[in-house]
Amino acid sequence: MDLPSTLAGSALEGFYPSGWDLSVIDDCVGSDPASLINRRNWWHDDFHPVVCDSLGDFDTYMGHEIALTIRNAKEAGKSLAFILPVGPMGMYRWAVYFLKEWNVDCQHVHGFNMDEWSDAEGNTLPPQNPGSFQYAMEQAFYGPLGKLTVPENQRNFALKDNLPNYGDSIGELRDKGADLVVVFGIGRVCHIAFWEPQFAGEYDSEEEWRSQNYRIAAKLHPLTVEQNAITSFKSRSTLVPARANTIGPGLFTNADKIIGGADGVLGRGMQWQGLSMWMTLQHEPTPWIPSTYMTKQPGRLFYLEELAGPLVAECN
Repeated sequence: MDLPSTLAGSALEGFYPSGWDLSVIDDCVGSDPASLINRRNWWHDDFHPVVCDSLGDFDTYMGHEIALTIRNAKEAGKSLAFILPVGPMGMYRWAVYFLKEWNVDCQHVHGFNMDEWSDAEGNTLPPQNPGSFQYAMEQAFYGPLGKLTVPENQRNFALKDNLPNYGDSIGELRDKGADLVVVFGIGRVCHIAFWEPQFAGEYDSEEEWRSQNYRIAAKLHPLTVEQNAITSFKSRSTLVPARANTIGPGLFTNADKIIGGADGVLGRGMQWQGLSMWMTLQHEPTPWIPSTYMTKQPGRLFYLEELAGPLVAECN
């Protein structure tokens, strides 16, 4: 007895994205946690998962990777277009630490926040609101860098008047030799940014899906709302907006380098991200599972060891 065998006629029928085959998804999960990172033939040769024993290690390793990418570009005389998430967040403290230790400034960095909460018209929270992603970035990264920080005119946020310009702005930077680096987390429904899996049903082909650079006032999947209620709003679902402005696969599937993170462990044996990790790494790439495209690009995905499982029932 499980979800696929009891779904018909239940309150959850039609709840999951229509392109999900729950039996295939369940088959992605191995009984041996070590098999989570068994390489698949669609993985990029330079894509590497990196296991972390603790949250402290996770934050440090991922922060070091961000800082090292910035330093290496500085030394090479290259600009960087950095697509940045709010979630995970702990790595920014360590990115700041390493950049300050090395005295590396970010004059060559152009930041593009990947998403932002919105209403149905794409209007966003004011930047002073503690729930806004712009506020979070200013507090966690741009502000603490002090004199080494990214210039204000090179910081981009997913506002309805600015987000549509991301593709052209990043394209111009790349034409001048900049690299595109995508930093990301993985959603409960395997979204990247707030590009939800159900959007796949709106396009006639993978090519059309992959050409989308952004969406204003994207309708979030209910699991995304509940994920954020748990991770960012201390369980208070009523505070979570049901829409967001977000980048699309035209940007997050075309990186020169990716830096990913999965830290969805809650403690006492509880977690929310293990299945999402198995789907990301072991399911064949499909627009119905956006995170599967990250394995096709060079870079690193840092993850907490506990997410590998074994993913078996344990009453808490």
